[in-house]
Amino acid sequence: MQADLITDSLDHSDTVASMSPYGLKVGLFGIGLEAYWAQFDGLQARLEGYLSTLEGAMHRPGVDIVNLGLVDTPEKAMLAGHQFRKADVDIIFLYVTTYALSSTVLPVVRRANVPVIVLNLAPEPAINYQWFNQLGDRTRMTGEWLAYCSACPVPEIASVFKRSNIPFYQVTGMLQNDPTAWSEIDEWIEAARVANIMAHNRLGVLGNYYGGMLDIYSNLTLHCATFGGHIEMIEVDQLTALRETVADEDVRQRVELFTETFDVQPDCTPAELQRAARTSVALDRLVAELDLGSMAYYYKGTGNRNDGPTANENTMSSVILGNSLLTAHGIPVAGEYEVKNAQAMKIMDSFGVGGSFTEYYAMDFTDDVVLMGHDGPGHIAIAEGKTKVRPLQVYHGKVGSGLSVEMSVKQGPVTLLSVVETVAGTIQLLVAQGESVPGPILEIGNTNSRYRFPIGARQFVTDWNSHGPAHHCAVGIGHCANKLKKLGDLLGVAVIQVC
Repeated sequence: MQADLITDSLDHSDTVASMSPYGLKVGLFGIGLEAYWAQFDGLQARLEGYLSTLEGAMHRPGVDIVNLGLVDTPEKAMLAGHQFRKADVDIIFLYVTTYALSSTVLPVVRRANVPVIVLNLAPEPAINYQWFNQLGDRTRMTGEWLAYCSACPVPEIASVFKRSNIPFYQVTGMLQNDPTAWSEIDEWIEAARVANIMAHNRLGVLGNYYGGMLDIYSNLTLHCATFGGHIEMIEVDQLTALRETVADEDVRQRVELFTETFDVQPDCTPAELQRAARTSVALDRLVAELDLGSMAYYYKGTGNRNDGPTANENTMSSVILGNSLLTAHGIPVAGEYEVKNAQAMKIMDSFGVGGSFTEYYAMDFTDDVVLMGHDGPGHIAIAEGKTKVRPLQVYHGKVGSGLSVEMSVKQGPVTLLSVVETVAGTIQLLVAQGESVPGPILEIGNTNSRYRFPIGARQFVTDWNSHGPAHHCAVGIGHCANKLKKLGDLLGVAVIQVC
């Protein structure tokens, strides 16, 4: 059932990737020196076997590996560059199998013009020196050595990349049985996958800014230039019109879904549940019609009238449950028209770690924690226990009343991410790692959690604020700063980690 998809598993990366026809394409090639093949029997086949092993280990759902094999001449390098460009690869892994000329590398990478990761991976932990030195055939010995000398040409390649102003990144280790090296490779592939998702994401902005929150005003052109994707401007009237077409049977089924998914409190009236259900169905249809992958929203309205709310106010005061469902399904929704945080939430969700809308609530100096949460939707797939639904008589600082969600993020390691716009007109990623810890929270019908940081609450708040983020950020479960740093490298965006 749909409710099971929401609550059973957060790792919906395949689902998210399938929403776009542009899946991640990873370019892979090895390098060698053509002159060696006639000199050293079996060396070429051996190196091709290493490359095949690497390709097999890199395969995963939703990732297309474009393996061009061994490139061993400048002519093949030129052809490979065109092939990668024609294949539209997002990233290239260069496997250094043995010594090779840098002229077999530069034409490939320069023509493809995508980020390159240099893999310096030895086939074994070490050469068997005693066996090697007893071979007695120096030609055979040289061929054996060449099968192990992946580190040899890396300085030459690095020098040429530096002199060509081509950014590059390295993984040094072993081809097999090396968790450290393979963790790095996995993180690069994951970061590339998320960069690909962001490049094709359609972010909807519904309504208008919350007036006076100067920190949340965003440069939409900068976001498109940095992350790619498209930003779709949406009128509230469009959602209201869709809401008016929702059939009563759809409302009934959505109320059933609410009761399965949430811990609906006894003081939630049937009328409010039906109102939220109608809006939830309309939100799903809006997302489908506009092919949205994320959304930021806010609507000020004109205030409540004596004879009841206007149609748009009725719509926008009943979106929280529907937006929480969307957020749990890989369509993160940020309140207060906070585009930067919608981007942060999409990044975190694409990594499969959540990305719930949050801000500072208060500091608890007794327990050395920071209380963080927000009104509006939460990422219910990363909740500690079942998310409660409570009625609110007033949405503080906003028009209307209705149902809201109350949840805490799962206890354990967490990562905070803020997308920051700088005075220099650039985007930075601000990151912190901490822990969601048990303890009393504010039971006010909003998301609320207690976070402890390795540098302490006082230092964390001071350091975080010093980088000038907006007051919102996204929180996800687990520690993923390394992946975020790699994403920043791929996007050409500075990543600052405060803890």
